[in-house]
Amino acid sequence: MTSDADRTEIAVVVGATGAFGNKMVDRLVDAGLKVVAVARSADSLAELQARQPSIGVCVADISDDSSIAAIREVLDRPVRAVVHGPGVGVAGGILVAPTATMVDAVNIKVGGLLRLTRAADERFVKGSRIIAIGGHYGLEPTAYAASAGVANAALVNVSRQLSLAYGPRGVTAHVIAPGPADTERLRNVAKARAEQRGCSVDDVLDELKEESSIGAFTTPEQVAWAVSMLLDPCADAMTGSTLMLDSGRRKGLP
Repeated sequence: MTSDADRTEIAVVVGATGAFGNKMVDRLVDAGLKVVAVARSADSLAELQARQPSIGVCVADISDDSSIAAIREVLDRPVRAVVHGPGVGVAGGILVAPTATMVDAVNIKVGGLLRLTRAADERFVKGSRIIAIGGHYGLEPTAYAASAGVANAALVNVSRQLSLAYGPRGVTAHVIAPGPADTERLRNVAKARAEQRGCSVDDVLDELKEESSIGAFTTPEQVAWAVSMLLDPCADAMTGSTLMLDSGRRKGLP
């Protein structure tokens, strides 16, 4: 006899222990999904599981092909969503960014998304979602956020390709592009920019906030909301598109 627990669909979250990941896990658990949290650190996953006992965990390095088998092994039922949200290294400005850091960023963002989808491919069903967390800098290039700009721009292209390839199966692909969020990562980006310009980190953070039409940073809670919104069947119409969560920073069209 099949229990309700056995019928619960899975949501896989890569980068689950980060600032965005924690909030996304909470939202997906609240949505009634069985969450499988993926991260490199077993200790961080244990802390997350202590807070959310219902989740499953998978220790895997999404930058390596070994993660495909590691994730696939823990998937035992249909996958409703995969959410790819790992962080990448801060490379600094384009004139000084180490090429190795740039390459690593693309490997983590683009290669990681492909590894995640290949791990879950056999468990996708009609209505499954492929969700990648990109970023504002992928669509609004700057001279000071090189790795985020290049990797997230590539992510938009790959997501569009996945939407075309998976469309006949009723599986959709989406990018969520948050604006700067007041997290440790943003402070690292601000530090690199401050060093480049010879000013304080607080000066940079104030300027970044002023770039928003509402004078705000995007929050992890808002990103988690967007992930949960994409679970709605009506989100089929958004496949291949990028959802801007930039708090009114983008100036270009569309």
